Amino acid sequence: MAKIKIYDTAVRPETALLVSVIPQGLSEEKAHEYLEELEFLVQTAGGITKGIITQKLTYPDRSTYVGAGKLEDIKAFVIAEEIDMVVFDDELSPSQLRNIERELQVKILDRSNLILDIFASHAKSAQAKTQVELAQLQYLLPRLTRLWTHLERQRGGIGMRGPGESQIETDRRIILNKITVLKERLDLIDKQNETQRKNRGEMIRVALVGYTNVGKSTIMNMISKSDVLIENKLFATLDTTVRKVVIDNLPFLLSDTVGFIRKLPHHLVECFKSTLDEVREADVLIHAVDISHPNFEDHIIAVNETLKDIGALDKPIITVFNKIDAYVPTVEEGEEGEKTVTLEDFENSWMAKNADPAIFISATNKTNLEEFKQKLYDIIVEIHRERYPYNNLLY
Repeated sequence: MAKIKIYDTAVRPETALLVSVIPQGLSEEKAHEYLEELEFLVQTAGGITKGIITQKLTYPDRSTYVGAGKLEDIKAFVIAEEIDMVVFDDELSPSQLRNIERELQVKILDRSNLILDIFASHAKSAQAKTQVELAQLQYLLPRLTRLWTHLERQRGGIGMRGPGESQIETDRRIILNKITVLKERLDLIDKQNETQRKNRGEMIRVALVGYTNVGKSTIMNMISKSDVLIENKLFATLDTTVRKVVIDNLPFLLSDTVGFIRKLPHHLVECFKSTLDEVREADVLIHAVDISHPNFEDHIIAVNETLKDIGALDKPIITVFNKIDAYVPTVEEGEEGEKTVTLEDFENSWMAKNADPAIFISATNKTNLEEFKQKLYDIIVEIHRERYPYNNLLY
């Protein structure tokens, strides 16, 4: 009987080495937190992190991001562990990318490129795909020369002067033309979205905002009884989802938007302007916070900074501390020694009171759902009364 051969056709996940420079003024704890987030980004993109290398520098090296000795350490690790790609926790300049790639001879990604890759894999609608493609081309344009490193060995040879440069110029022209087309397409989509928002009537509009992966889609499903995609991944939701919701006969529109993140590439924010318009033009914001995350306070700051950048921080905001079912009491150092901070302690803390109105919920378990809906209803009713004083039949 002939021996049967079995072939493993499963795609092997790419392995990654994470690299970060810890600049002066940044604590190791904070740097470690950033790297944990970077590791989650790699995981979301489908990769596996095999190692982390950090270096303390006053500021990143202009030519290779890390020092020459550290770059040798990285190269040794890449060879020994057969690493597929090295991911840097900051955006690299074109020259840094080129120099590092030449030295390591493996795929080099920075944080921005990794986020763009995740966005590309999660984009479903024509709008999201257009936004991501535009951001990718804007990222690629200044880094175009690194794609032509194979031509370097031709430099100086007779008859070899010019082709590389002319090819780059040709590609640059193609990319610039494509960027123009995509911007025109997005302008058209913006106008269509603006028309759709006007056609939604005069209902109050509420937008869900928050750091990525804090449970916004779960909250959306909980309030609207809809079926929005829920995954334990960063940026699982890119397309804005709008649902009509009714609480005690009072209808309003609820939208779920793309999650925010620290070090989000500026050009990506610009490309997602039409998506963020849902936030900018909303009457009320629901700021969802994952209270079970050890660094949720930093997440609040990052979201508020983004809201300030887009001119939406002055709106009525309900802060929803989600995932109370996963909250673990923390230990804090005080004048009287260590103190365990329970969920009840936090509910009475200055932060919770400063975020008034605030509510503590578990969207998964629907804990405090009715209290949350009541807070939301009270704010919407107040806005409705001010806007439509002669229409009080709904409440």
